[in-house]
Amino acid sequence: MTDRPGFATLAISIVRMLAIVGVLLWAGWITRTVTQENPPQIVTVRLADTIKGFVDAAARAEADPVTTEEAGRAFVEAYTAVLDEYAAEGKVVLVAEAVLAGAEDDVTPDLEERIAGKLNEEAQP
Repeated sequence: MTDRPGFATLAISIVRMLAIVGVLLWAGWITRTVTQENPPQIVTVRLADTIKGFVDAAARAEADPVTTEEAGRAFVEAYTAVLDEYAAEGKVVLVAEAVLAGAEDDVTPDLEERIAGKLNEEAQP
């Protein structure tokens, strides 16, 4: 009967050791995975310029308020879809007006082109 406490202590020690080994293996796997992946590409967009261009175009169109509101919703949906595409491509998008230091790739022209393409797709029956 005196062997029971020693057995329990040994079993607990073995379980602890296996847990430590498991955590170390998991940490090694995570480290390898993170270091092997390509780091995300950081890009910027000039959000204010893009929105200003849309607002100016809407003002020149002299459309009724309902049409302007629908166009605004379509623009926001297209903008969101393009940002989702960038995320799927592994890009992190920063608003250029908020970046204080460092120059990243400016993808504003590409963003505006993709938005226009999505808006044209929606306009076609």
